Amino acid sequence: MPLQWRVNVLDLLRENGYSTYRIRKEKIFSESSVQNFRQSKPASWHDLETICRLTNKQPGKLIEFIPEKKR
Repeated sequence: MPLQWRVNVLDLLRENGYSTYRIRKEKIFSESSVQNFRQSKPASWHDLETICRLTNKQPGKLIEFIPEKKR
């Protein structure tokens, strides 16, 4: 996948006061989204937008484009 996380999403959220307990309790993200963050898998646009809002970061600070190697 050419897009990848620049940061550990759960660590970033934790630094901004959003523990996994709080995320689950307040239903900020679905459980599958939290699992995807743990595994550094892609997020939906909605999740990316929510992360940006909660952490006050621009998308470019969170994800980066890695060109695929040509065969």
